[in-house]
Amino acid sequence: MRMTLTIALGGLLAMPLHAAEMTVDIEIPQIRVAEYHRPYVAVFVEGADGKAAATLAAWYMMKDTDEGHGTKWLPDLRQWWRKAGRTLDVPVDGVTGPTRPAGRHALKVDARDPRLAALKPGRYTLVVEAAREVGGRELLKIPFQWPATSAQSGKAQGTSELGAVALAVKP
Repeated sequence: MRMTLTIALGGLLAMPLHAAEMTVDIEIPQIRVAEYHRPYVAVFVEGADGKAAATLAAWYMMKDTDEGHGTKWLPDLRQWWRKAGRTLDVPVDGVTGPTRPAGRHALKVDARDPRLAALKPGRYTLVVEAAREVGGRELLKIPFQWPATSAQSGKAQGTSELGAVALAVKP
């Protein structure tokens, strides 16, 4: 009896205290144009002061081409670049990655991830920015509270470079 109770209590103590998770669903629309390039996309969190608090993802052309290395065009993601991108030494493991094709893409970040673990309690804004060579730019914002005390969700709809963007935060 005593051994069973010890094992049961040990299992409860081993469970994470904070199992919050943030999921961002991003739609990249299919654009029918003569010269199509996949968009560069930055997903980041802004604090109430408007400063970047965390970069969750930066998708760009990661290989060299005849036109140069893909980092050359990262400054086209203007808001992200000014607030966070220029201070990053890319590539960043777990943050940067290659551009994505048209379609739906999900990004999941656990609260224990260093990108979210450093956030202090408060109001934040998820920002998704896209820029495409020979195309346009688009910026979508969704507010949220961190850490989540209850489930939260938000949506934003793009009109050109981004389609639907959805945020779900679970405590």
